[in-house]
Amino acid sequence: MKKLVMVPAVLLLLSGCQQAEEWTKDLFGSNEQTQEQENSEDITQEHEPGIDDDSQETPDTENGQNQDGKTSEEDSSGQKEEEIPPALQLESQFFNNVQTVDGKKVITNPENTLALVNKEFGLTGDYKPTDLVRPEVPFVFGSQDIEKAYIREEAAKALEEMFAAAEKDGQYLTAISGYRSYQYQQALLEREIKQFGEEKAVKAVAPPGNSEHQSGLAMDISSKSNDFQVSEELENTPEGKWMKENAHKFGFILRYPRGKEDITGYQYEPWHYRYVGKEAAQVIFENDWTLEEYFNNVKKI
Repeated sequence: MKKLVMVPAVLLLLSGCQQAEEWTKDLFGSNEQTQEQENSEDITQEHEPGIDDDSQETPDTENGQNQDGKTSEEDSSGQKEEEIPPALQLESQFFNNVQTVDGKKVITNPENTLALVNKEFGLTGDYKPTDLVRPEVPFVFGSQDIEKAYIREEAAKALEEMFAAAEKDGQYLTAISGYRSYQYQQALLEREIKQFGEEKAVKAVAPPGNSEHQSGLAMDISSKSNDFQVSEELENTPEGKWMKENAHKFGFILRYPRGKEDITGYQYEPWHYRYVGKEAAQVIFENDWTLEEYFNNVKKI
């Protein structure tokens, strides 16, 4: 009887976006192997970044040791595996599901509150959130019932809490623009191009389908001290400083920070805040990340 010796698979789990691989290879065999055995392929399994494959087999262990006598916390070099902090573990439903349509990457789960909407990943022209509500906060246009007065319900409640907390601290915020439809964004970009030229316009205004405003999770915010303008001067106002230091407590992040233009693809916008939920916002704030950097560092589970 021929014997097949199998090298135990060793699981290498690394932090960040590094890959971990598991592999098993058929090794020794006699010259009398059958043609079928000679043509058989080595069995290879890859552990993709951010994926926790519960179905993968691991070597039998006894008293915390594998067949090589190493503990389950050690790798092949005898080093202990680096554990991933819970804050950097994220369920799969919070990652973009993407389908390529006419050469564009379209998000197929836009209802996800952590949807990464940017110049690479966009929304369909007919997408409109089903849970849009008008938050009870001051708007620059008063009580007018217009499209940009709405955002998604979860974000609206968080926005109300943030505005109330700011007022308690003596800071009075004003909402400028929330949800925008695909068509509205298209008209906005065309107007910007006519006024400033295409090169400058695309750095300030997202193409239709690639605007966070269409997700219903973003709100432009200003203040009376900044003449209710969406401008960089907002960062020097008491309200602008308050938001930068406190928005994450309510689940919002400064989406386009200064110095990260090459990552986000947009100019610095101290008025643009995006709702991502308190847990993600806390991690992003503590690490001084953008939403893009957050997804480059979390591990899918």
